[in-house]
Amino acid sequence: MRILSGMRPTGRLHLGHLSVLENWLRLQEENECFFFVADWHAFTTEYENPGQIKDFTYEMVGDWLAVGIDPEKSVIFVQSQVPEHAELHLIFSMFTPLSWLERVPTYKDQVRKLAEQGKDITTYGFLGYPLLQAADILIYLAEGVPVGEDQLPHIELCREVARRFNHLYAPVFPEPQGILAEIKLVPGIDGQKMSKSYHNEIPLTAAAQELARLTNMMVTDPARIHKDDLGHPEVCTVYKYHALYNNEVAEIELSCRAGKIGCVACKKRLAQITEGVLGPVRERRAALTARKGYIEEVLHTGRAKAQLVAAATLEKVRAALNL
Repeated sequence: MRILSGMRPTGRLHLGHLSVLENWLRLQEENECFFFVADWHAFTTEYENPGQIKDFTYEMVGDWLAVGIDPEKSVIFVQSQVPEHAELHLIFSMFTPLSWLERVPTYKDQVRKLAEQGKDITTYGFLGYPLLQAADILIYLAEGVPVGEDQLPHIELCREVARRFNHLYAPVFPEPQGILAEIKLVPGIDGQKMSKSYHNEIPLTAAAQELARLTNMMVTDPARIHKDDLGHPEVCTVYKYHALYNNEVAEIELSCRAGKIGCVACKKRLAQITEGVLGPVRERRAALTARKGYIEEVLHTGRAKAQLVAAATLEKVRAALNL
């Protein structure tokens, strides 16, 4: 199966991204994978301050490689370096009803949330970003797209666009399927969803000392005043991390409920466990950084591979449209 997925370069990757990347690792072993930096998508919300998008691009790809995304197995590239995405998006915009975009469930929600952060995204580009996503997917004739459940409406829009093009002009595009994976929902250190917007993230490249500091800041059971008080792990952020990364989580739960382990000791054990998860990633990241020009080389090679496929698809589209 041909797989397409991407991420926006809007900041450092954090622990919440790790399960997504682990899913990519599984997919690249048995499929033809295209993984791209969605820098045009980043521009839809960062149009007033695009200066860091390029830097974040290299940072993010470095993290991908450190986790194990392999340029020998997968095509890794930057969206804006393959202009066929933009041309196909323009073509799709000519026949896609406006109502299809206005009914995307995440649109109004994102406009509201970002307005609370002082960002005005009531723009033509943001309204049309699901259509650009469709172009991203269909330019590679992708058959599968790994997504979270909240992104399924975007995949359905993509399928509708493919069907409409095939009906109006010629059968060029497949109807891609959304691939739902079991994505670990990693809370931020304050118990909310992990996000750089909330300043509650644990960076993938966090050093051991920073991991210990961030772990110590995690919200625990507010009812526990003394270390021998009976605990309620179901309300504790530290316990949620143990449930994700500690093979001995059952022991932690029993000890907490019985008041046999205090929050300080529990946090210390968690810091050691997360260091075991992120330490190897950090070491590989350092080795990659030492290879001057390596990330640029990966992206250059990936762009060439991606553009061959994208250009072939666009040739079929132009023929179908008599362009």
